[in-house]
Amino acid sequence: MNPYESQRLLDEYLLFHYGAAEEVLPWAEGPRGALGFAQRVVSETLVVEELPKDARALDLGCAVGRSSFELARNCAEVVGIDFSASFVRAAEALRTGGELAYERADEGLLRTPLRARRPAGVEAARVRFEVGDACDLRADLGSFEVVLMANLIDRLPDPARCLARLPELVRAGGQLIIASPYTWLEEYTPRERWLGGRQDDAGSPRRTLDALRDALAPHFEERGTRDLPFLIREHARKYQWSVSQASLWRRRD
Repeated sequence: MNPYESQRLLDEYLLFHYGAAEEVLPWAEGPRGALGFAQRVVSETLVVEELPKDARALDLGCAVGRSSFELARNCAEVVGIDFSASFVRAAEALRTGGELAYERADEGLLRTPLRARRPAGVEAARVRFEVGDACDLRADLGSFEVVLMANLIDRLPDPARCLARLPELVRAGGQLIIASPYTWLEEYTPRERWLGGRQDDAGSPRRTLDALRDALAPHFEERGTRDLPFLIREHARKYQWSVSQASLWRRRD
């Protein structure tokens, strides 16, 4: 069973992507710099000046779609793909209807009704969403000036297979953004397929960024990394604070 099909996680991700700061974190002492990750992973990594007017973007692992809408501010066409059908239905409802009701968990069975809203200033016609498997994407997807993979790589059953498709997906000179906190867990990825977080055959520590460099170097040049903290609210007094490392790449000509 896909763990991302539950109503609890759908509500959690709608709040994560679309919740106002005061809805997510009312505590003045909290890590406010970790709010708005789905927007920041685009605004703090995308090199807008390099995009042609007709740029295509792929948001792979789009969840409920906020980063796809942010990409549409500078890209003429955005394709958002996620493995969760419920996430894609929610993203599509926001695209076509502009808003969507959901509930925020507060304490036990207590909930607060909220509404997610498509961000202002975005042309909804530029975006489309579909259900898909990042390890087995359809053959006719085409190529893109931008491919974003936000908090996806450590949730795939075969991340190396996903990486192998990237040279075909990113056009020459195009941008690849891979952001992840590298939370490798056997419930998502068999240990032998982890890119990092374990020792190699020689007994040395194997880091995920090193594995990305090895896999991508033949086709991509590395442009640097950025640390992007993010905050997921579980209920009124419990949060997940994480730091995603965004590695930035340019497809070789």
